[in-house]
Amino acid sequence: MRESDIHINRVDWIAVSIYFLLVTIGWFNIYAAVYDSQVEKSIFDFSINSGKQLVWIGTAIALITLIMVADFRFFENLSLIIYGIFLILLILTPFIGKEVNGQILSIGFGDFRIQPGEFAKFATALALAKVMERPTFDLSKGKFQAIAFGVLMLPVLLILLQPDTGTAMVYFSLLLMFYREGLPQWYYMLGIGFVAITLLALGIENNLYLAIAILGLMGILIFLGKKSWQRIIAFSLIGIGLIAYIYSIDFVVSKLPEHQQNRIMVLFNPDIDPLGVGWNVTQSKIAIGSGGLLGKGYLEGTQTKFDFVPEQHTDFIFCTLGEEFGWVGSLIVIGLFTGLLYRLVVMAERQKNRFSRIYGYCVISILLFHFMINIAMTIGLFPVVGIPLPFFSYGGSSLWSFTVLLFIFIKFDSSRASQLGRIN
Repeated sequence: MRESDIHINRVDWIAVSIYFLLVTIGWFNIYAAVYDSQVEKSIFDFSINSGKQLVWIGTAIALITLIMVADFRFFENLSLIIYGIFLILLILTPFIGKEVNGQILSIGFGDFRIQPGEFAKFATALALAKVMERPTFDLSKGKFQAIAFGVLMLPVLLILLQPDTGTAMVYFSLLLMFYREGLPQWYYMLGIGFVAITLLALGIENNLYLAIAILGLMGILIFLGKKSWQRIIAFSLIGIGLIAYIYSIDFVVSKLPEHQQNRIMVLFNPDIDPLGVGWNVTQSKIAIGSGGLLGKGYLEGTQTKFDFVPEQHTDFIFCTLGEEFGWVGSLIVIGLFTGLLYRLVVMAERQKNRFSRIYGYCVISILLFHFMINIAMTIGLFPVVGIPLPFFSYGGSSLWSFTVLLFIFIKFDSSRASQLGRIN
């Protein structure tokens, strides 16, 4: 039997099927989000978003075909070159890109434009897999931590210059892969602690109370432990540092663009401006809640039909699903995403070499982050940061980048028998 036949037989058709189900359901929901009963254009009409999305779906299938017929070694051997190309595109974006709403995210010619920040996700995943594939690469050691974090942070810093905080945040999801590969747990404990302190500092109106609580906690830790000048000095410095940090948060937030400041305000006080900065989230929650158990029916959503939710075909596509298909429809789609993620974990753990496993966990991390944050945005549990729902939201760059990200891993998985004997 030829090697190509073996690869076809080893394709994980469960993951492929879930992908096409999500893309198809997403396409129908994009049509619902732009449907106008007064005009009643066909879902195939190229003048509306559903027709344009169909073109993106067709080209995504072409990308899938190219990936699956290519040699799996192609992506591994050129991983650092691909990474370098997208770093260059990220550098060029602020200079040659198109500005939309104060952000310069896309480059291209005429109507054909791509967002390098979206495609740099799979490039960064490939680069991390490449630099970390050696058996001697140990994330418990500082030298290797510096290398891994360096590869991760380069695109993050370049994306922040655009500025695109939402996309930059996605890259930190790769810390989940770092955990799988042995990054010490204290990094995550420290990170969770800083996140908690940041949320408290943003949510508490008077930071003096938080500062007093931190001083009290440090005092308790000093009192309960062994008395020594070193301990007293260490915990005192930690307390002073934390207090300085919480008071610096207001300064940092004040330097953010106004729309990002508003999104943070709405998270902690959803009713602060329901007709202004809180409009999107308020209307999204109304749309989802009004769907009830079974929904209002396809193309029957009133919140959707009368354009109450801005950007409903992109970042807020999930509320279309919730309104028209209700709790049951939402649960089915969440189940599909969960099933895909579970399948990817199974695939990652059965890889025959470290490169493929690391890349697989990068895919899992990115998809999980997008899935969780996008839905959390639509129900008001997270600030609106412009993160699309994978395979669902409208847009060529989004669909293409997620498709390439996923199917490179599916290609690696289908070729795992050919990887026997390589370095693990």
